[in-house]
Parts: sequence; structure tokens; C-alpha cells
Amino acid sequence: MSDVNTVEATSVWSGGASPFAVDSKKFGMWLFIISDALTFSALLIAYTYVRLATPVWPTPFHFFPSIVFSSIMTFCLLSSSLTMVMAVHAMSHGNRGATVKWILATIAGGLAFVVLHAMEWRNLIVNEHMTPSGNEWGEPLFGGTFFALTGLHMTHVICGVIYLGIIAFAVARGKFKAIDVEVSGLY
Repeated sequence: MSDVNTVEATSVWSGGASPFAVDSKKFGMWLFIISDALTFSALLIAYTYVRLATPVWPTPFHFFPSIVFSSIMTFCLLSSSLTMVMAVHAMSHGNRGATVKWILATIAGGLAFVVLHAMEWRNLIVNEHMTPSGNEWGEPLFGGTFFALTGLHMTHVICGVIYLGIIAFAVARGKFKAIDVEVSGLY
């Protein structure tokens, strides 16, 4: 009889511990990331279908400014991933000051992306006369799909910047733990 009680007391199902050994915040963020990836995937598949079904698809993206801006935006996002890794590392070692600085650097990368993206949109609207509902090339779905995909991505980055701002403020005030910074880094 005592053997049964011993087994129950050491079981991970007895409460107080996750049976999967994963923090609930981290698990929730991974579920969000999966749903976000599925949303982006569905939109990219829809774009690919429309693109392949259209005989003449516009290509208004010149080396400058579109390709150059896109390359710089990619650099900003990749660099901000590195600074976020540094923030997670600093927080795991209890260095709140360095954590806040690295998160602010990550926010700066996200804001640079948003500004460059807005400049790209402005160029396409003003110089190329492209809008979500039409363009000079006669293919109305081109503008709609481009602005929907890039707009969703820009919204994702803006939400990340706001989220990281909240995390940085709370870390500076001594509120969050290392797991909270790590979870925000997953986003």
C-alpha cells in the first residue's frame, strides 16, 4: 500500500508541475507562433496561386530603392534577432541593465524595419502609382496581395516592438523573470 502512495507522490501528474516539462508561457507562445506561421503560409500560398494563374504579373521592383530597401530591412530584422538573443542571455545571468539595453537595440531594429517599409510603400504609391485596389499595369490583385502580405508583416513587427517595449519597461522596474524575456524573444 505504501508503494502506491510513493509512486503517486513522485508522479509528475500529482500537480504543481507540467507533465510536459515546458513552461506554460513558452508553450502558449509556441502555439501563437504556429498559428502565425500558418496564417502567413496560407497567405503566401494564396499569393502564389494568384501569381501563377495570372499570365502577366507586374514587376515594379527596381534595384533601387526596392531591392536595396528590402535587403536593409532583412538586415535590420536579422540583427534584431541577434540583439534579442543577447537580451535573453543577459537576463538569464541576472543582468537587468544589459537586458534592457539589448531589448532597446532590438526595438530599434524593428522600428528601422517599419520606417524603411513605410518608405517603400510611399515609393510604390507615389512613384509607381500602385495602391491596394489598382495600378498602372492593370492587374488589380497585384497591389492587393502585395499590400496585404507586407502590411500583415509590418503589423506583426509593430506588435513585437510594442510587446518588447512593455517587457523592457517591466524588466527595468524589476518585474519580470528570465522566462518572460525568453518568451518575448520567441515572438
